[in-house]
Amino acid sequence: MFNSSNTSNLFLRLGLAFVFLWFGIDKFIHPDYWVNAWLPLWFQGILSNLGIGNLNFIYINGIFEIVIGLGFLFNIFVKLFASLVILFLLFVIFSFSLNEVTVRDIGLIGAALALLFWNGRKKY
Repeated sequence: MFNSSNTSNLFLRLGLAFVFLWFGIDKFIHPDYWVNAWLPLWFQGILSNLGIGNLNFIYINGIFEIVIGLGFLFNIFVKLFASLVILFLLFVIFSFSLNEVTVRDIGLIGAALALLFWNGRKKY
């Protein structure tokens, strides 16, 4: 039936899939919230200099998170997506001071690290 290693991997992937799908989809439902609450002014300035609108960046970020969530959900490119999640969340952590959100992100990095170093069958 299920061994504990396979079951643990499944639950870890499903948990991360839920988080990334939720936040990715929410960026399309409430894009203005994400711009106003979570896009630092210094980063908005960089986007402006690059000719990228704030809402466009939020939509691109939402697509990124949805793709990551689907990868975890369907067990495709898990190691690649875990690596991208780690880099993405490290950027978020260093963009904000230590708070409840960055503490959550540290926990998500731990989960992504667990998938990255998982010794099961490799699916990139």
